[in-house]
Order: sequence, then structure tokens, then C-alpha cells
Amino acid sequence: MTSVTVRIDSRLRDRLNALKAHPRESYNEVIGRLVDMAVDAEPLSEETLQDLERSIEDLRAGRIYALDEVVAELKEE
Repeated sequence: MTSVTVRIDSRLRDRLNALKAHPRESYNEVIGRLVDMAVDAEPLSEETLQDLERSIEDLRAGRIYALDEVVAELKEE
């Protein structure tokens, strides 16, 4: 394994320390866990991307409803 020195401020170091699963966990292990959590190994499907685009279009066009509006409408049916 290659070692690299990275400068971080003390507040970030404290935050990394707080994220340790156990006191002897290395920063390498902490950062590795964080990267694993942040990176999605399975990309979104084309269908999901299209659904998201349609949803954004609906939002921009004002086609949105509050939850209480939807509940009230469903109770009427």
C-alpha cells in the first residue's frame, strides 16, 4: 500500500474521529467506508432517468399537490 500525506483542518479530523467504528480504526478505513456509502455501484436505468425528467417537468409546470390535497381527494372518491 502506498502512503500519501493529506492536509486537513482539525475540525475535519475531529469529524473523521467521530465517524470511527472503533477507536483503532484507521483514517484509511473510515474514508473507505464513506466512499463506499457515497458511490452507487448500480447506475440509474434509462427508464428511471426519463421518469425523473418527467417529474422535473411537472414541478416546473406547477403540476404538484400537497399530501393533504391528495388525501382529501382520495377520500371523496
